[in-house]
Amino acid sequence: MLSRLTPRLISGLLAAGLALTALASPLAAEERPAKELFGAKRLPAKMVSAPYGSYAKGCIAGAVAIPTDGPAWQAMRLSRNRRWGHPNMIALLEQFSQDAQQLGWPGLLLGDISQPRGGPMLSGHASHQVGLDADIWFTPMPDHRMSAEEREKLPFTSMLDKSRFLTVDSRRWTATHARLVMKAASYPQVDRVFVNPAIKKKLCETWQGDRSLLGKVRPIYGHDEHFHIRIKCPEGAAGCKPQARVPAGDGCDKSLAWWFTKEPWEKPKPKKDAKPVKPWYVKMSDLPKACGTVLASASPSSEMEVTYQGNGGTSTALAFSGNGGDAGSSIEAVIAADTALPAIVPIPLPRPFR
Repeated sequence: MLSRLTPRLISGLLAAGLALTALASPLAAEERPAKELFGAKRLPAKMVSAPYGSYAKGCIAGAVAIPTDGPAWQAMRLSRNRRWGHPNMIALLEQFSQDAQQLGWPGLLLGDISQPRGGPMLSGHASHQVGLDADIWFTPMPDHRMSAEEREKLPFTSMLDKSRFLTVDSRRWTATHARLVMKAASYPQVDRVFVNPAIKKKLCETWQGDRSLLGKVRPIYGHDEHFHIRIKCPEGAAGCKPQARVPAGDGCDKSLAWWFTKEPWEKPKPKKDAKPVKPWYVKMSDLPKACGTVLASASPSSEMEVTYQGNGGTSTALAFSGNGGDAGSSIEAVIAADTALPAIVPIPLPRPFR
């Protein structure tokens, strides 16, 4: 009977058989944490640029890398290989770096953006999964091009006075820092700028510019050493899940006051006789179906091929990929939900928290 089948039909049956075999055994891969699968990819999916899913549960096709150096920026912690993002984000960072210099800032030190194909990270962030988030250090750019080793070892600079509860250190925080954060919030494509609650409070007390932009500046855990820019889903990106709109107002209200109470900082009380909870990791089945295609897609021939060429394609920066590295702060997990707050929040009195 097999001899009566046409070559085309035989080929089709063989392909179907291979597909069934693949479907029968991917459970081994499916059960692996998605962060291992995405973290292993050194180059992006060679596809049309598109984010899929939400900022904290998704991936990105067709990501591009920002060069390690530009006229007004330097990328940090190169070994993490997290210089990848949607072209809209990378273009914004280029524009922001130039605008920052006009404000008197030497240049941007760029932290994590996303992995080559987005998705959950091996360590650090819970967000940054769709190429629409980027971290900017509060440390100004040095006056020389740093080596890869310098970029790994340069310490972060906190803007907080560590001897006092949620207080900005006036010896470090400057009016230029404030202008930098508010400039980031001024771009129409920017949806949110995450900062430490103390920095948000400082801006509420001192900012003399457009107060309507303060609503975009959102308080969150950590973020005393860097601020986090999040842009909106690109126009026409049907697979991208937007975040809820920022509440009306400048955010200098009871929602901010909540951060200065004990509640956000209290450790959960263990339940009596509670059984240990097994660690849970995001798996491929938890992500949009399109992320399977993104993960399996072919890669470009080289990193340089997909490194952003700004300023009309005249970028002279060198591309770089390292071999893994340390993680950033893990407390950014709450960014995905932007922290649900109680309806009524007491306004606290000043007190010497430690």
